Amino acid sequence: MKKHLFYISLILIFLSAGLSSCKKFLNDVPQTSLTSGNAYKSANDVENALAGCYSTFYTDYYQWEDIMLGDVRSDNAYPGGGGEDTFVDVDLFKVPPSNSHDYQFWWGQPYQAIASCNILLDKINGVTDPNLTETRRKQIIGEASFLRAFNYYQLVKLFGGVPIELHSNTANPAVTRKPRATEKQVYDQIVSDLQTAVDDLPNSYGDLPTDKTRATKGAAYALLAKVWAQRSDRDYKKVIAYCDSVINDPEGYALVPNYHSLFDGSNYFNSEAILVIPFVAGSAASNWGVELFLAPEDGWQKYCVPSKNLVNTYLAEGDTIRMRTNIIFYKNIMWADENWNPCDNPDDSVPFNYKSEHPDNWASGDDIYLLRLADIITLKAEAQNELGDLAGAEATLNLIRHRVDLPDVVASSQDEMRSKILLERRLELAFEGQRWDDLVRAGVATTVMTNLKEYKYTCDGGVPSAPISIVYNCDKNHWLMPIPQAEIDANPNLTQNPGY
Repeated sequence: MKKHLFYISLILIFLSAGLSSCKKFLNDVPQTSLTSGNAYKSANDVENALAGCYSTFYTDYYQWEDIMLGDVRSDNAYPGGGGEDTFVDVDLFKVPPSNSHDYQFWWGQPYQAIASCNILLDKINGVTDPNLTETRRKQIIGEASFLRAFNYYQLVKLFGGVPIELHSNTANPAVTRKPRATEKQVYDQIVSDLQTAVDDLPNSYGDLPTDKTRATKGAAYALLAKVWAQRSDRDYKKVIAYCDSVINDPEGYALVPNYHSLFDGSNYFNSEAILVIPFVAGSAASNWGVELFLAPEDGWQKYCVPSKNLVNTYLAEGDTIRMRTNIIFYKNIMWADENWNPCDNPDDSVPFNYKSEHPDNWASGDDIYLLRLADIITLKAEAQNELGDLAGAEATLNLIRHRVDLPDVVASSQDEMRSKILLERRLELAFEGQRWDDLVRAGVATTVMTNLKEYKYTCDGGVPSAPISIVYNCDKNHWLMPIPQAEIDANPNLTQNPGY
């Protein structure tokens, strides 16, 4: 517990120094000041720098942007937010390369985290302070390697091949203006960093909060499983091996019996949690992102509004437990919702993303799962099915269904089972930023989005208009985001993604 509180205290210091009061948006990125050659002298310096690497989890990208990119881009949600251009463009696959506001989050914040990890990894072996034991030095190398891999994983999913920067303490254009690597090269670098993490990280640090909020061997295995499933040259044998490494980890990961308890705000350091962002209510390290999804009483339209397709899917499956956990309906909201209640009828309900329940006026203490066991179990079922083990996939998937009182899944073919696994992951992981990646991995993103029958409405004199079909511009080129034009302008070695 002391280690956990120590890191939270350090992160609070970083955030207080590096962030302005956020309200709706954050504009600055927290940066460690330990970037110069003479800054890394003591064990304490190194620990401070590692806290700086973790502090990126408290920025826009991880508090809400990745959920918008993972769920609004998919069939799970409408953008909401009063029709803000940025996320309407995300929803309709019309993001222009010139959009600079959100690229500082989607591109800049993961790269800022990578830069912090690069500097630490470059400097740590030059620290001779005897208080930095070799055991702890090795653990820190493992943590920084994991964090670098985690952020490159975000980038490669969003943009495809990106520049691989492993040494950041320079302004030399010959070093910094790198061309894009291939997708495979980025994934290979991620795998290399994660192998270092597996070799150097412990299964446990010896106390529960720390084991859930810091990189561990189990977290590295979990990310390796996801990486080998998501990359184009996927290897499902490796996916099963890494999933089993998590499932059989000495840390003792296990599904919690009650799905709702995962998200009720009082049980984040549970047996199912593999890696969690810990927030402190009412502090600089609070989870202000919840306010963007919930809090209808504050009078402005929320983001990531559950789609009718998602709501109807829960109802069709009889999945009341997960629906009631993930979605809440309110009446008497203070705005017109173009998808659910265009004339702001006080008797009509509007749904909200309820994955976190306590907005607390921009200062929530609700944590965020970065990795949890149900994701890994359903991923194992996917791998079993792709390798022809239909019975094994059914048995694995039923572990997830039994928790929410649903009957056993039965499939007569690999294709049918593939669809059932994709559906189960949707119901289980809604509003955790996973759905878009699943659609891309399954190769059905264009089919799902272009066949999606969703509508918006206007209001004329208190009467909703006829339904206006929403057209999703989702050809395969739009499975990736455009490289920010500002980055291409600054680095002539960069090339744009096709279709932009």
